[in-house]
Amino acid sequence: MHFNLLIGSGFIIFTACSGHVDQSPAIACNTVAHLQQEKELIHPAGNTISTRFLTPEGFARVDAKENSFQEFLHTLPLKPHGTKVKLYDGRIKEDNGVYCAVADLGIGTKDLHQCADAVIRLRAEYLYEQEQYEKIHFNFTNGFRAEYSEWMKGKRIRVDGNNVRWIQSVRPSNLYGDFWKYMETIFTYAGTLSLSGELQPAVVEDIRTGDVFIRGGSPGHAVIVVDMAESEQGKKIFLLAQSYMPAQEIQVLKNPDNEELSPWYSADFGELLHTPEWTFRKTDLKRFPEE
Repeated sequence: MHFNLLIGSGFIIFTACSGHVDQSPAIACNTVAHLQQEKELIHPAGNTISTRFLTPEGFARVDAKENSFQEFLHTLPLKPHGTKVKLYDGRIKEDNGVYCAVADLGIGTKDLHQCADAVIRLRAEYLYEQEQYEKIHFNFTNGFRAEYSEWMKGKRIRVDGNNVRWIQSVRPSNLYGDFWKYMETIFTYAGTLSLSGELQPAVVEDIRTGDVFIRGGSPGHAVIVVDMAESEQGKKIFLLAQSYMPAQEIQVLKNPDNEELSPWYSADFGELLHTPEWTFRKTDLKRFPEE
């Protein structure tokens, strides 16, 4: 969960519903065709984003520079095909038309790793892996800048109401366990509202791997582009991943509007982007600033 600091951090309500199943032959045929198409775009033995998901005919995956954030997302490890998403407390989130793969990344046992947190976590994990520690920093909802470089020095963040400050607390350390404690602190006091304010606006025509569709507020939500492909004619498609509420594992989303293209999304989606659990505006696209 997130705690309010001057400005309430975003939250969304988790809902689940079951749809009516039409047993008519036409619908049954369409369902079989959809399952076959989705199967053709998924390589079950693949254990990363780029090896699990095949590009549709006429499209080629957009290459990523070595050691880039894009490459990090392309090589995101996945659990075996068919694995169900787990919540922080071990409960299962059924597919229900939402996801088609689960990231092989632990999320801890607290109800913290939600939508904006997953985006923050992926960015921070990349920078930590690249040893770019000075670039790991995120804002709380009250504007406090929490820098991992300070955390490494053994400083910790004390929150007294709306008063937030650093205090020297432990010996300097940079073990992964220290990093994860820092992340859980960020998860607690940051959210869609603060993250949205840190990201820079982007246009869909220039969409890139690593971009984020985000609606900051209460409620709010965020999903991240984890892969892209392009046709010779310049048409772009992309894959999306998210976490949700309550805290849960990162999942690659299905496309509810285009069963033939799913799990890929076309960049020509119009003014509204429909994902299984949220609808974004075209103008909700943002990206991490280059430092």
